[in-house]
Amino acid sequence: MNVIVCVKQIPDPALPGELDPSTNTLKRSGKLILDESDSYGVEMALQLVDKAGGGEVSLVSMAPNNEVSGLRTALAMGAAKAVLVSDPELRGTDALTSAKVLAAAAQRLGEFDLIIAGTESSDGYTGTVPEQMAEVLGLPSVTFAKSVTVDGETLKVDRQTEAGYDEVTCTLPAVVSVTAGVVEPRYPSFKGIMAAKSKPLEEVTVSDLGVTPVGWSGAGQEIVDVADAPEREAGEIVTDEGEAHLKIVEFLEKLKIL
Repeated sequence: MNVIVCVKQIPDPALPGELDPSTNTLKRSGKLILDESDSYGVEMALQLVDKAGGGEVSLVSMAPNNEVSGLRTALAMGAAKAVLVSDPELRGTDALTSAKVLAAAAQRLGEFDLIIAGTESSDGYTGTVPEQMAEVLGLPSVTFAKSVTVDGETLKVDRQTEAGYDEVTCTLPAVVSVTAGVVEPRYPSFKGIMAAKSKPLEEVTVSDLGVTPVGWSGAGQEIVDVADAPEREAGEIVTDEGEAHLKIVEFLEKLKIL
């Protein structure tokens, strides 16, 4: 069984984030680390391959400045190889174009049975890339997976909902996005860390993948301003002197709730 995991490398969330004043986007010039939300996808992939009794886990990622630190962490966990898309032209790329780039990188790895991604990244929170990848590749998409099993050519997922979970099945290959806590990610061992340094890691550009347009032109958007969120104002205090319920009804009517 061959599983591909989408891995995002992000600025360390423990450090204060900085914006690039020229583009109003998050600075990504320093060391990037494996997004914790994607570590669940890597672990799930490794467990599925182990249960299948054969195959391998591969990684795809987009990152600036040929950054591979986060990928090396995922390789140290047990993934076999990776494709990194790093290109200055990607600066300003939106979610849909990111999905197109990652889909092309996945196809570069050859045949696969399953693509796994986190539900959303910790620095972007669009929550749309896995579904867009599935559409680009023409594959079934299952989201918010809290458990994943494979039975022959069938993917079985418990999909988390507000009321519990839905039991969903589809044929392979497919794309599935997993929630945090779906499994307990393993810590890379010293042996795994050393082995990761020699595992295949191909670095490609968007021209290698044939994806165009990308960056700001592909996104068709511009971030014109970034401002601090307004401070929360104090709420209205209603003193009950026998008519508090009328004031509450009046308040709800103003909000057009009633």
